[in-house]
Amino acid sequence: MRPLRFLVPGTTGRFRCGGLQVELQTARLTAALRPTQLVTYRQRQADHPFLADLLQGEAAPGPALWIVSWGFDVPQLLRQLRGRPVAYHAHSSGYGFDLPPATPVLAVSRNTLGYWGDRSPRSPLFLVPNALEPQWLERGDRARARRRPIDVLVQRRKCSAYVLQTLVPALRARGLQVVIQDGWVEDLVDLFNSAAVVLYDSADYWRGRGVSEGFGLPPLEALACGCVLFSSLNHALADSLDPGRLGHQIGAGTLEADLEAITAAAAEPAAWVPAPEALAGLLASGSEAALIERWRGALAAIDRHWDWLEQGCRPLASEPLWQQRWRQRLERLGKLKRLWAQRQGT
Repeated sequence: MRPLRFLVPGTTGRFRCGGLQVELQTARLTAALRPTQLVTYRQRQADHPFLADLLQGEAAPGPALWIVSWGFDVPQLLRQLRGRPVAYHAHSSGYGFDLPPATPVLAVSRNTLGYWGDRSPRSPLFLVPNALEPQWLERGDRARARRRPIDVLVQRRKCSAYVLQTLVPALRARGLQVVIQDGWVEDLVDLFNSAAVVLYDSADYWRGRGVSEGFGLPPLEALACGCVLFSSLNHALADSLDPGRLGHQIGAGTLEADLEAITAAAAEPAAWVPAPEALAGLLASGSEAALIERWRGALAAIDRHWDWLEQGCRPLASEPLWQQRWRQRLERLGKLKRLWAQRQGT
């Protein structure tokens, strides 16, 4: 059982973001399974070891399983860790790099799993969705016993120009109380518990950056707080947001359609929230208890995988794309030749 080292660029300042929070939470979960360290590689911090120092003082392959995750940094990190047990904790997809043969992938969504199942089909692949922090499950007001003071809540970060510049003014013109959350909030659970409807529209944001919505925790957090959710369905959001059943599509064809649906949901939320049994199943699958079991199984399989490689077993590799296409052209050419020969024979 290898100890784990989660690689992050740093934990303060400009490195603080949703991806960092997920890695910190995951490291906390896996610490219940085996020894776990957080290792930085850009920012030296007194409370965490630094990658270059560890590599200099420890010959490969070393005792640990390294977990890399940071988007555009992944190819460089994998080169630095060559010869050492490593796995890629894959959040967003679409960065364009390929993985070395047989590099395990821990995908946070089915969308990302499918991406790497296509791009790296001979790698060990695992599905380990992100977990909701316990506060959302423990304090989220799914009973909805009171009238909520906010009709519609929007978080500005990642939100589309359509929502901010067109939809929000139109909703306010109808008399709805719309709050746009921007900046630090001390208690997000309390904020979501105060909203009848939450709007989440990240499709334009991610399309502009050329990568995917890796998981999409805010929509699940809204559902955990008993909100009616209107969301885009891009990338990993389609994993869980069954439109019309667990949430509702935003930007559904026309502004008028959105206005009618959101106004109705704000007036009578009980008619628009998910069925209790469907929501309970979704939230249970995203609990820390469920996710730690997924990590337990995935890490055991990855340990065995690296045991095979360290014993000298040859890793499987995908056929290069140019070679696949050339072979397929030759196969089609051979088929045409056989058909031609059959016709000549008749």
